[in-house]
Amino acid sequence: MRTKTRVLVEGALAVAMTVAFSHLKLWRMPQGGSVTLENIPLLLFALRHGVKWGVGAGFVAGLVQLLLGGYVVHPIQALLDYPLAFGVLGIAALIRKPLWAGLTLGSCGRLICHVLSGVVFFGSYAPEGTNVWLYSIVYNSSYMVPNLALSILVTYMVWKRLSHINQ
Repeated sequence: MRTKTRVLVEGALAVAMTVAFSHLKLWRMPQGGSVTLENIPLLLFALRHGVKWGVGAGFVAGLVQLLLGGYVVHPIQALLDYPLAFGVLGIAALIRKPLWAGLTLGSCGRLICHVLSGVVFFGSYAPEGTNVWLYSIVYNSSYMVPNLALSILVTYMVWKRLSHINQ
């Protein structure tokens, strides 16, 4: 049976796992961003409980990461790189079948947030003469595409087991 209390507890666990997984970096980029398993708990939670709950849990996870030491140069950048970027992972629930499509949608939403932040606040890192949009897309894709691949792989490994648990 799906009660609000149960969903809140699962959401809190997804947030906690996201924050914990964010510290287990498989690859770290020089100017921020890394390859981790942090998206997976939020994506799974969104697929189990829907967009509203998924976006909410992602937003909270982003706030917690921000409060625990996020890199901030401007308040708008902080919103884009943390609560909005993780909150938008919840839109994965808009496409539940095939699983990879929803995971891709949510991850692309997060990528868009990071690209916008990169263009507006970190464009100075682009080599001289390089289009700032292209630079931000390539830079952020270099860790978000591997994150998506890991998310798809792990989600397919655990989804059948999770889907049998009562919601």
